[in-house]
Amino acid sequence: MLTDQRIAVLHDEREFSMSALVTRYRTEKVGTHEIFYREAGHPASPTVVLLHGFPSSSFMFRELITELAGDYHVIAPDHLGFGYSSMPSVDSFPYTFEALTDITLGLLDQLGVDRFALYVQDYGAPIGLRIASRDPARVTALITQNGNAYVEGFTPFWDGLFAFARDGVTNAAEVRASLESGQQWVYAHGVPAAKLDRLSPDTWTLDQALLDRPGNKEIQLALFRDYRFNVDEYPRFQQYFRDHQPPTLVVWGEHDEIFGSDGARAFASDLPDAEIHLLDAGHYALETSGEEIATLVLDFLGRLG
Repeated sequence: MLTDQRIAVLHDEREFSMSALVTRYRTEKVGTHEIFYREAGHPASPTVVLLHGFPSSSFMFRELITELAGDYHVIAPDHLGFGYSSMPSVDSFPYTFEALTDITLGLLDQLGVDRFALYVQDYGAPIGLRIASRDPARVTALITQNGNAYVEGFTPFWDGLFAFARDGVTNAAEVRASLESGQQWVYAHGVPAAKLDRLSPDTWTLDQALLDRPGNKEIQLALFRDYRFNVDEYPRFQQYFRDHQPPTLVVWGEHDEIFGSDGARAFASDLPDAEIHLLDAGHYALETSGEEIATLVLDFLGRLG
């Protein structure tokens, strides 16, 4: 028979367990900028930092956060200019991937997050890999979901963007038009017909609404132009892989027309122990293969101890 004291302990344990699964929506001032982030799990648990891509926000991790929170402390920020973080104009902030990296590091430092596993997707990759290669001791593991680090990952999709990046004029009309519409394609391309009904229109509707804010398209154009410098960083990222051999999980939408599956396979050239899984999905694989990815991530992280 349970005593009143034991019942109280069980109640407290259940309340603690349930509380850890609740996602908190917070902001932290980094310099002069408000950075929005989602947080779940107990701070004493190992931390996983989730870095989103373009044109999304931490919203893309809404379900994965819940899956991880029972065992891990999860932090998912919105990059500056994305989601619910501050959106200073291009005249008042230098929108480069170096600058976004500094903001992300500033947030983690202020939150007291010293060691963490990194989950990166799309734009999150050049930010996260800058962090990892600068201070390898802080990063316990890498998980990349369509987050590129090799030229093999580029598809013909990039031809027009790189031409625009070189001079800011070539293909400018087409690049700007891509910001006016077409976000549904980013989510839907490469998704098997049988899985199309798993795609929530909330995703591209939210992305487009945030892109349509006055001044945001100029921010995205600045980052498009800066993206070419990420490629210059690839040799340094790859040297980091070779030198430090971080435990790495690659979960990649195989039919992604933005970052092709050759980009996933390329990780094996420098990380022979990397676990590579090509999924029947597109660029935003979490939207249609979320349960499979969560299972792979939990298994991978669980084996690291």
